[in-house]
Amino acid sequence: MSNADIKNGRATEVASDLAGELAARLPELRGRLLPGVQLADLTWFRAGGPAQVLYTPADEADLSYFMGRVPPELPVTVIGLGSNLLVRDGGIEGVVIRLGRGFGEIAIEEGSRLRAGAAVPDVKVARAAAEAGIAGLSFYRGIPGSVGGALRMNGGAHGRETKEVVVEVRAVDRQGRVHVLPVEVLGFSYRHCGASDDLIFTEALFQGAPGEPERIMAEMDDIAAYREQVQPIKSRTGGSTFKNPEGHKAWQLIDAAGCRGLAIGDAKVSEMHCNFLINEGNATGAEIEELGETVRARVKANSGIELEWEIKRLGVPATS
Repeated sequence: MSNADIKNGRATEVASDLAGELAARLPELRGRLLPGVQLADLTWFRAGGPAQVLYTPADEADLSYFMGRVPPELPVTVIGLGSNLLVRDGGIEGVVIRLGRGFGEIAIEEGSRLRAGAAVPDVKVARAAAEAGIAGLSFYRGIPGSVGGALRMNGGAHGRETKEVVVEVRAVDRQGRVHVLPVEVLGFSYRHCGASDDLIFTEALFQGAPGEPERIMAEMDDIAAYREQVQPIKSRTGGSTFKNPEGHKAWQLIDAAGCRGLAIGDAKVSEMHCNFLINEGNATGAEIEELGETVRARVKANSGIELEWEIKRLGVPATS
């Protein structure tokens, strides 16, 4: 048995112990606790290490029960659809929370409003709004994530941002308390939400305007066609890698620095859109992150501008 096998075996044992301890501590928990789940299977990059324990809450009440009773020192990390996420190869310690079916409802309300759970894919928000004749949410057709991610990142596309259409959100804090928060207190800015990282968004209420379903659907079709034409959406990618610096386009800076097509291992800068990193085969999280840092260094050397990661990088590096 190799040192790596021994180390992996110990990690699996520790993960199983933690899952067992939590199950014993939380006898009324209805969600699932699974040790050692490979997060590469849950991220669009298809790279990275495992979650020590993955918790999928049954619903908001189950999440509140969990958060209110776990040790305060236990690391808790929330992930969504994994479309804007790079997990490092050593995985994520503690508990990784991934919202599922219990957070997947959509409801149409009076006044051109739509309520959606945090696990609802953004594209489904756009589609449901269109079918209900609610205009103003079609830009979500161009965001490959979920409602929770759009809230946490102030997700935007095609000239609109989440902060323009959200009325209020529901969230659970680290003590298990449920909050209803108006948009004014969320501190939205470009690709940023000022709400505490301890808050787990569970639901959002969106405000649109009356519209014609056919016209909204046509707008969504145009957005989808544009994405397919200019973005490598059929590749293993994490979406836009870097934020656009004020007054600049990240892809133009990357192109000017000669990084289009640059590769490290199976990690590569997309030739179709060079603000996208792609996994061409078996790229590790370390290779993807190294490629991103190489791009940042070359852009800084060429233009003097320091690119800021838009993709969320979580977890710890693999130990040798």
